[in-house]
Amino acid sequence: MRRITRIATVGIASAALALSATACGGKTSSEAGSDSGTKAALAYDIGGRGDQSFNDAAFAGLEKAEKELGVKGTEAEPSEGEGDPDKVQRLTSLARAGNNPVIGVGFAYAPAIAEVAPKFPKTTFGLIDDTSKTGKNIANLVFNEEQGSYLAGVAAAKVTKSNTVGFIGGVETPLIKKFEAGFVQGVKDTNKNVNVKVQYLTQPPDFGGFSKPDLGKAAAQGQIDAGADVIYAAAGLAGSGSIEAAAKAKKWAIGVDSDQYNQAGLAQYKESILTSVTKDVTGAVYNLIKSVKDGKPQSGEIRYGLDKNGVGLATSNPAFTKMTDVVAAVDKAKADIIAGKITVKTAP
Repeated sequence: MRRITRIATVGIASAALALSATACGGKTSSEAGSDSGTKAALAYDIGGRGDQSFNDAAFAGLEKAEKELGVKGTEAEPSEGEGDPDKVQRLTSLARAGNNPVIGVGFAYAPAIAEVAPKFPKTTFGLIDDTSKTGKNIANLVFNEEQGSYLAGVAAAKVTKSNTVGFIGGVETPLIKKFEAGFVQGVKDTNKNVNVKVQYLTQPPDFGGFSKPDLGKAAAQGQIDAGADVIYAAAGLAGSGSIEAAAKAKKWAIGVDSDQYNQAGLAQYKESILTSVTKDVTGAVYNLIKSVKDGKPQSGEIRYGLDKNGVGLATSNPAFTKMTDVVAAVDKAKADIIAGKITVKTAP
C-alpha cells in the first residue's frame, strides 16, 4: 500500500503532477482510466491515519479490499490548517494517478469533490458523511449516527451512579450534533433524572477539535470534576484524550466510530471503555471499492443504519456484556428503533 505523507500533500502543483506521472507510469489522465478498478485511494480527514477512530476505520476497509480484491491502495494524508484548494489538488492527483474509486474521508471533502468529480467522469468519488454534494459519479456514504448514539445514551443512563454523564463533540457541526441529539435522547428516554453535560472543543472554521487529544482530555476532566462518571466523545483523535482522562479517573468512557476497546493505541485504557458507537465505515469503503471493481459502481446516497448494522454498539468489553440488564435495555431500544417505535432526533 502506498502512503502519501502530509509533506507530499501540502499543495505544490509540480509535486502533484510528478506524483501523478510516477503513480501511473507517465500516462495521461485519460490513459489512466484503463487501470480503473485496480487501484483505490483514500484521502484522509483531519487527524489522518492513526486516530484510532474514524480514519482508521476507513483504512481497514481499504486494507480489506487489498487483501480480498487484489486492489492496490493509496493513502493521502491531510496537512494541518489546509483549505479546500489543498483538497482539490489532492483529489485531482489521486484521480490522475488512475485510482478508482477516490474516497474523501469526511464531510470536509464535499466542496473539493464537487469541483473535481465532473473533471473525471469515469472515476467514482466516495464522499463519507455528507449528502450536500451529489453527482453521477459521486457515492455519498452516510450513516444514522444518531441511532447508535441513542443506544450509547441508554447504556450511559443505566450505568451512571452519579446521575451525571458527559458528551464531548470535537467541532460543533451538524454531523456531530447528530451524535449529541441521539445520545441525549437515549439518556433522557431511559432516565429523565440523569443530567447530560455537553461541550464542544472548537467551532468552525477551527477544526482542531478533531485532532488534539489534549483538548479532549481537558474537557473530559472538567466534566468528571463536575460529577460525570460516563463520558461519550465524538471527536476523532481528540476523543482519545477523553478516554485517557476517564480511565485515569476510573470512570467509564464510550468510544466512537471504531470499536475503540480493540484499538492497539488505546490498549492501556481499554478496561475503561465500556462500549463504542460504531459506524461501518470499513464496510462502506470496502463495498464502494468492490462495486467499482465489479463494474457496477455505487452512486447517490448509500445509507447505513441500525437496520443494516451500519451503526451499532460494540460488545467487546466483557464487563459490558456481563451487565445483562444494560444489554437487554440496549437490545430493546435497538429493536424499537428498527421497528419504528422510536424515532431518534437528528438535532438537539
